[in-house]
Amino acid sequence: MKNLFVFLLRFFIPFHYIQNDKLKLILKIFFILFCVFIQAQKKPYFLIDSETKVKKKVKDSASAVKFLDSLAQNNYFFTQLKEVRKKGDTTEIIFHKGKNFNETYVKLSDSISDKIKVQKEFFTKNLDSTKKSINKKYIDDGFAFSRIKSKYKGQKNGYPVVELDINKNDKRTIDGFVVKGYTSVPKRFIKNLEKEFKGKTYDDKNLLAINKSFQSHQFVSLERPPQTMFTKDSTSIYLFMEKKKTNSFDGVIGFGNDKTDKFTLNGTLNVNFRNIFNSFETINLYWQRNPDKGQTFDLQADVPYLFKSNVGLNMKVNIFRQDSTFANVKALPAFYYHLNSRNKIGLRGTFESSSIIDTLYVQGKDYNKKGIGIWFEMVEPTDIDLFLYKTRINAGYDYLTTRYTKDNITSPQNQFYFFGEHNYHINGNHFLNIKGEGAMMDSRIDFSANELYRFGGWNSMRGFNENSLAADFYYYGSLEYRYLIGSQAFFDVFGQYGQLNNKSLNVKPKLYSVGLGFNFFIPIGLMSFQLSNGNEFGNPFKFNDIKIHWGILSRF
Repeated sequence: MKNLFVFLLRFFIPFHYIQNDKLKLILKIFFILFCVFIQAQKKPYFLIDSETKVKKKVKDSASAVKFLDSLAQNNYFFTQLKEVRKKGDTTEIIFHKGKNFNETYVKLSDSISDKIKVQKEFFTKNLDSTKKSINKKYIDDGFAFSRIKSKYKGQKNGYPVVELDINKNDKRTIDGFVVKGYTSVPKRFIKNLEKEFKGKTYDDKNLLAINKSFQSHQFVSLERPPQTMFTKDSTSIYLFMEKKKTNSFDGVIGFGNDKTDKFTLNGTLNVNFRNIFNSFETINLYWQRNPDKGQTFDLQADVPYLFKSNVGLNMKVNIFRQDSTFANVKALPAFYYHLNSRNKIGLRGTFESSSIIDTLYVQGKDYNKKGIGIWFEMVEPTDIDLFLYKTRINAGYDYLTTRYTKDNITSPQNQFYFFGEHNYHINGNHFLNIKGEGAMMDSRIDFSANELYRFGGWNSMRGFNENSLAADFYYYGSLEYRYLIGSQAFFDVFGQYGQLNNKSLNVKPKLYSVGLGFNFFIPIGLMSFQLSNGNEFGNPFKFNDIKIHWGILSRF
């Protein structure tokens, strides 16, 4: 038995050297029958490297032959069987690997040569790297189980000549998604995912794109990277989702002077209830009080997938009251369509009414507005928890009809709005936040003071009181340098430049704002502290105009 086994091993190891295909087939069939007989005896085998004395245990003779043949396939082209020893119930196979020929002459098959567009014969100093790079090109094309085959073809100038061929197997494409864990996501969300990726090539590029689509997603995250289930006829991507804590409380307290230089306390409360009903919906409550006794109240509801479609509904009501002078009420119903996971475009209506409370306020007028508009929004998520997003763009146009009640005058208006923000990574922990905003209203008659845009404060021109700037046209740009301290905090220094136009007052001041801040995570959320000072160019700097803001963003 021992002599027969040694005889077969000696002939099987160099099978790839034999050129006669019929002889190969006969020897392989004979050896397989012999292995079946040997395997039934359940006797262990030990493979011993004669050079390193490393011992490897295998379960049967077929495994021993497979291991030795793999050496010949992986650059040890002259692997030799030295001895087979029988010790009781075990068998020891002594072998010598020989030299690892990683420097070789390579001959490519026609299919590989055509695929990678290189000459068919060349010399390489790293055969392993050459095989990996070839195989990767096939994997990137969806042949996930492709395998490069090596065949020894002799020697040339003291180096082996190796022929490389490819066993591609079947091409793989993404056939669908299977959701695990948090499964109560909107069905349309999964359909959109399938629309974007189903039928695409199964490769690293698309797997990374799937994973990235969940990074900083507003409502869900992945517990682990996407997993793959291969069957004979399909390739399914498993998504292990978890529901995020997305409800948030955002509170800001501000300290500054009003128009009479009196020190005042003001603030903002912003509460968001998100995905309570597992439909990715949002309910937003917003309240703000500025130092000049103005108050703003917003109520907004957003449902992104109406009737399991890509159409969403957004309803917003805004109330602004300036002390006892006037009050504005605005309703903005809107429908929008998801272009993809980051972009949406919509139509909205505008219904606005304003009433003058103080009869001595002659700059204002009672009016009613109604009209229709179009808007676009793009949000690119960020990998950094300290930032709200990487990029955000919001733009819109509205055509309105305004009727001034007491004068019984009706006039058409055009309104334009743009907002853009991007966090640019300079290098290392250094970032640059770039922000710009602008709006314009146009009409053939003069605007009343109570219908002008109002801006300034924490989220726009910092260094000015909240909503203290009124204009029919304005713009500002902001540059903010941010230095991250790990993933828990960052310092920032900023500068802003802007201009407004107020036709009713016939002023076009140029504005600036400078300041610094510190943002850091504490157990209850992200805390922000900021000092800022804003003024008109040409006016002297006033230390008592410094604004102090302290805020916290908490998710629950």
